[in-house]
Amino acid sequence: MSDRPRPFDGIDDLLERLNRQIETAARSWETQVDNRSQLDLSMGGSETSLDLADEEDEFVVTVDVPGYESDDLELRLTGDTLAISGEREHRQENGDENYIRRERKTQSFSRQLRLPAPIDVDGVMASVNNGILTIHLPKREASEEARSIDIE
Repeated sequence: MSDRPRPFDGIDDLLERLNRQIETAARSWETQVDNRSQLDLSMGGSETSLDLADEEDEFVVTVDVPGYESDDLELRLTGDTLAISGEREHRQENGDENYIRRERKTQSFSRQLRLPAPIDVDGVMASVNNGILTIHLPKREASEEARSIDIE
């Protein structure tokens, strides 16, 4: 009876190897998330892609927003955080019964981006052209004035 192979003999080794692989993958994933989260504060996944470029005197944020009009988009700058959101609604028309397939529907997105330097809020400009939102964020000059600080 001892000559029969036991089907669960190798399961401990298999589970140990699987555990090591999962731990390695988790460490790798955490490192990638930590590096990305320094700038991107968005919650959850987003299908809207963006680029942040540093062009010496300004930051330029470029966001893919195909199908969105400027009225569908909202930009908000709070401190060093730029929030970009958009929502477009599916319009109900009288000829809806003519559709064979209808996949376009209400869509929305929301992205938050931490900016690496202070921004001159008065000089911010944004435009939408051919489904691309471009935001120019001029950097604010660092104040080099020395100030005396009273000690109480």
